[in-house]
Amino acid sequence: MQRLQFEMVLRTRIVESAEALHRSGVSFASFATARCNPQFWDLTEKGGFQIKAGVTPAQGIRDIFLNGHQYAFECATAMVIVLYKGVLNSILESEFNRIFADILLYDWQYDSDLRLIQQQGSHKAAPGDILYFNNPDVSSETLEWKGENVVKLKEDLFYGHGIGILPAKGIIDSLNQHRRPEATVSAYLTNEVIYPDFIYLSQFAAEGNRKNEFSLHTLYHQEYSDHIHAVIGRRQYIRG
Repeated sequence: MQRLQFEMVLRTRIVESAEALHRSGVSFASFATARCNPQFWDLTEKGGFQIKAGVTPAQGIRDIFLNGHQYAFECATAMVIVLYKGVLNSILESEFNRIFADILLYDWQYDSDLRLIQQQGSHKAAPGDILYFNNPDVSSETLEWKGENVVKLKEDLFYGHGIGILPAKGIIDSLNQHRRPEATVSAYLTNEVIYPDFIYLSQFAAEGNRKNEFSLHTLYHQEYSDHIHAVIGRRQYIRG
């Protein structure tokens, strides 16, 4: 599969996965009250989900969408789950299980093989990109609403875990309901865009074409700034 075609496929799968997670019955929760299906995941002390021994990463990710009522997590974890599901539906399952063998779902921590890229330019974001709405005047009583990670589904339509599928104004209005009484600054869409490394992941797709050097970054993000990401061991952490 050519890399340009792969990016189009993966973006479509990410959008589909976001819509599927919205329908799955999963709940919003803080790390302190997070829950998961114990048949597939071990709940860590910090509220993360570690894949159980004897369970494949593909089985664990699929169960979230099949038995969503057993799961509760916050919005950053939801974005990583959507990305993993999109990748699972875009590459060979055997490769997914191999490269994400020790999968941990916790906030913006993710396996280095997912290779998330953070750049500037939300006004040029494409469907399947992850964006962020900031709520600087959030109330101290509802700090979980200090912002909302979202998947762009199409022009001016986004999925945010705990908020749902709404246009930008709807998300901003929802966040503004959780500001402190003396608030003067509205929530707003930030300039950050996050997406997976399509070029790297394309090698794991069926009939992957590793010789095509066509630059997807140039085609889709030619005016974005340099990549911003941190690598710590095999886990990566997006910098806010």
